[in-house]
Amino acid sequence: MSKVPLTVIGAELLRSELHNLKTVQRPAVIAAIAEARSHGDLSENAEYDAAKERQSFVEGRIVELESKLGSAQVIDPKTLNADGRCVFGATVVLEDTNNGDVMTYQIVGDDEADIKQRKISISSPIARALIGKYSGDVAEVQAPGGIREYEVVDVQYI
Repeated sequence: MSKVPLTVIGAELLRSELHNLKTVQRPAVIAAIAEARSHGDLSENAEYDAAKERQSFVEGRIVELESKLGSAQVIDPKTLNADGRCVFGATVVLEDTNNGDVMTYQIVGDDEADIKQRKISISSPIARALIGKYSGDVAEVQAPGGIREYEVVDVQYI
């Protein structure tokens, strides 16, 4: 089984979601199923069907999270010693060489990626282009509008 890279924060978020599913969502679904059963005929009971569907989703998500956490490789960016190289967990300051825009991204796991929080997935084209680069290097990224070039301004492990 391959390892799933996660930052410490990402692993904690998955653990929190798993805890919520097991301690809050699962009991609520069980109660909803019991309530729907008490209404009698299950063949035409929409509440029962909806509760069973929700139960299927919750149980599936629990299995998925347990699998990801079981195969997780948790990486703390603060303890990285990559000598200024772009690696998983690093926070990278980039400058678009076309228009001079400066942006900052952290390279994280697929489950943690959220562009609004400036977190990009390790499997995204931009992150793949950045891996291994140092401050001052230029990364070429194949974007839908053509090749974009970004200069690595700074690499931080925070």
